[in-house]
Amino acid sequence: MQDKYNHTEVERAAHAYWNARDAYRVSEDAGKKKYYACSMLPYPSGKLHMGHVRNYTINDMLTRSLRMKGYNVLMPMGWDAFGLPAENAALKNKVPPAQWTYDNIAYMKQQMQAMGLAIDWSREVATCDPDYYKWNQWLFLKMLEKGIAYRKTQVVNWDPVDQTVLANEQVIDGKGWRTGAPVEKREIPGYYLKITDYAQELLDHVQVGGDKATLSGWPDKVRLMQENWIGKSAGVRFAFTHDIRGADGKLIQDGRMYVFTTRADTIMGVTFCAVAPEHPLAAHAAQGNPRLAAFIEECKKGGTTEAELAVKEKEGMATGLFVTHPLSGEQIEVWVGNYVLMSYGDGAVMGVPAHDERDFAFALKYGIEIEQVILVDGEHFDHERWQDWYADKERGVTINSDNFSGLSHQDAVAAVAQALAAKGLGELKTTWRLRDWGISRQRYWGTPIPIIHCPDCGPQPVPEKDLPVVLPQDLVPDGSGNPLVKSEAFHAGVTCPCCGKPARRETDTMDTFVDSSWYFMRYCDAKNDQKMVAGGADYWMPMDQYIGGIEHAILHLLYARFWTKVMRDIRVKGPGDSEARGLVKVDEPFTRLLTQGMVLNHIYSRRTAKGAKDYFWPHDVEHVLGDDGKIIGAKLKNPAESGDGLLPVGTPIDYEGVGTMSKSKNNGVDPQHLIEKYGADTARLYTMFTAPPELTLEWNDAAVEGSYRFLRRVWNFGVKLSAIDKEAVSASLAGATSLKNVQFGKEAKALRLEIHTVLKQVDYDYQRMQYNTVVSGAMKMINALEDFKAMDSAGAQVALIEGFGILLRVLYPATPHIAHALWQDLGYAGALGDLLDAAWPQVDPAALVQDELELMLQVNGKLRGAIRVPATADKAAIEQATLASPDLHKFAEGKAPKKIVIVPGRLVNVVL
Repeated sequence: MQDKYNHTEVERAAHAYWNARDAYRVSEDAGKKKYYACSMLPYPSGKLHMGHVRNYTINDMLTRSLRMKGYNVLMPMGWDAFGLPAENAALKNKVPPAQWTYDNIAYMKQQMQAMGLAIDWSREVATCDPDYYKWNQWLFLKMLEKGIAYRKTQVVNWDPVDQTVLANEQVIDGKGWRTGAPVEKREIPGYYLKITDYAQELLDHVQVGGDKATLSGWPDKVRLMQENWIGKSAGVRFAFTHDIRGADGKLIQDGRMYVFTTRADTIMGVTFCAVAPEHPLAAHAAQGNPRLAAFIEECKKGGTTEAELAVKEKEGMATGLFVTHPLSGEQIEVWVGNYVLMSYGDGAVMGVPAHDERDFAFALKYGIEIEQVILVDGEHFDHERWQDWYADKERGVTINSDNFSGLSHQDAVAAVAQALAAKGLGELKTTWRLRDWGISRQRYWGTPIPIIHCPDCGPQPVPEKDLPVVLPQDLVPDGSGNPLVKSEAFHAGVTCPCCGKPARRETDTMDTFVDSSWYFMRYCDAKNDQKMVAGGADYWMPMDQYIGGIEHAILHLLYARFWTKVMRDIRVKGPGDSEARGLVKVDEPFTRLLTQGMVLNHIYSRRTAKGAKDYFWPHDVEHVLGDDGKIIGAKLKNPAESGDGLLPVGTPIDYEGVGTMSKSKNNGVDPQHLIEKYGADTARLYTMFTAPPELTLEWNDAAVEGSYRFLRRVWNFGVKLSAIDKEAVSASLAGATSLKNVQFGKEAKALRLEIHTVLKQVDYDYQRMQYNTVVSGAMKMINALEDFKAMDSAGAQVALIEGFGILLRVLYPATPHIAHALWQDLGYAGALGDLLDAAWPQVDPAALVQDELELMLQVNGKLRGAIRVPATADKAAIEQATLASPDLHKFAEGKAPKKIVIVPGRLVNVVL
């Protein structure tokens, strides 16, 4: 073997070995217990980042360790290849998105292979491949048949630069998340999926503490996020009546303005109502009020997410219209509020300033009356200052509410609902925050929606035999909208499936969340061209462990869960099937979920003379430290370019602390550079050792160097071990059974005790995926092996080789290349088989039996040394050894012990 650790040669040889054996190809095996572990598929943006390295190494450690334990383990990979970034890159570089995407896939795949990941590449999918998105289209048509998919016109967020609809979550501060352009509201037709039909089941399975919950393997914080997003609310839906008529002379909305509230007990405190800018009453009022019309247009440019509206300044304008309170008969003024969403409920809310914090602030701002209708004993109501108890429905009792006064929250809600129902104006109702999923996107690089538009017959589904509707791959966006609209080739020869007359294809494409909602199932049957999923999904699903970022905790996971339930419920009879069956047999796709922490690095910046901000690479910067050793600033240690020209060494710059690695902030670390300099094993080891998988990892160059030094130590020890005569110690390679006949000396027993004690903890840490402490355990093992000096007997050599073999198997999932090389070079493979499938090392109970115990020695409660006694020593023997201890004599200074306290197995305390 090589005398020095050459990571390049070691990793090249390992890859050649694994590739020659097609080591990671996996097939269904009914005789083995399966384990499906999957990382969220990446977007092919061009290069991997350290977050990818961390995510995939977590998955790889799990995969390799379970394979050694006899599991049939699947670790696949694919590419979330459709989407707007590819169009933007194509626009910038004047190349088709397909070319940009496939070039990036090739490069990123090469990087993954360099990491030595145990990926079954035979199952690779790219969502932009027609063989993949054909099934998006096929299932969409099945949903259309079942009424789960439907077409409607709705107000949407329109990005005028990207020329596309944005989801609410893609609108930040009223601007498009990618372009920064002010978002407009438009009414356009599109296709929607009835995720609301599954709202109750989606909630039941995820609800923390729910009696139907099945996702106990998910973090509670993710489950709560999903639960809140689904947003089940029980309350009362009722109407304020009015006599407001439109230009046609008819009552607007039949003379009823509906609202929904969970606080019907406060209904007698209503002093205003607010409607969304798109509400019919707002539109009617604006016709004769230019100022109101201008305000409404301004509101339409604002944010549309509930989270955003919750923190933005509440603004409104009176319409001059009034509606009638359904119980008191009072006239209530209608306002337009920028915080009311037309897409939620009926687009109108009742305003109860005294008992809703948002309404309270609104009323103070615009001088609207505040009427207290809830009383809590011992509390004083202040009309000028909000207090949390105003909204307390647990302790509150109704007041100033006519016949409804003196009631608790629950009794008041029931009484109000009954009164409204008697008038035919309201009823108890359950509402959901969740809205149907709009999947239509006015962009090019996505799955074509399989619809044909006929002037006579209207929208018609593409016949199943004509799938897939193939997306042209040679179009180059020019910034003027969806190029499919102008592509004659895309529309050429299209006829209506119903009447046969010339027609045009639908040019909207599907939301990319469709692509990522089921790719993990396609991995199970990646090459099946006859079925969306088949026997592979029956074997592998549900997925045992899913790994990905917390940023996907809501939408991706929610849509994947919905898609799974739809696939379960849609029954089809495919080739070879005797009867119709659901596409999958599972209710939920992911049994366990790990949301790994982000990788952070220091951020350094400086304002230019023109006010812009430049960012600087960490390798060009050194810290300025305060007297307490903390970072108080930074300065350049290398010349650096900026908006003000070349800055010299020593230029002061700003230190912004640590944050997520980002290209825009010049604080990322290129994994390729790291692999070339130190090797993939160092990159893997560092990302696993520095922090537990679920916590953030703060980058530290010195710690990377430390990881590399550790691997050199392991290699150097292997070189030392290679000099031992393997024939003389072959018993160590055969397992614990033959070790019973080996005579181990005192030092060898101590080594085995340390190795097997650490192995016991490491085995537990692998089970709970605490890989940072796994690496810590490996470091303890190499320390023990290096400290072992007694090489004068066969038993000592056996203990040494056994211990190093355990270390290699413990390290292998984290650093497979170096472990593989040493395993082969030192002859372990000949006795125990290829490391890929070598049996996981077992703790030898005999090794944990101690001949001697080390007890800490305390004198008057202070640690002063240690004593060693036989493991079977009784109290008298321990006391005798204590009195004979040189450490006691040193610190007793001639004083006689008054008392000796023994804590069995731990310590002895001598009281002088």
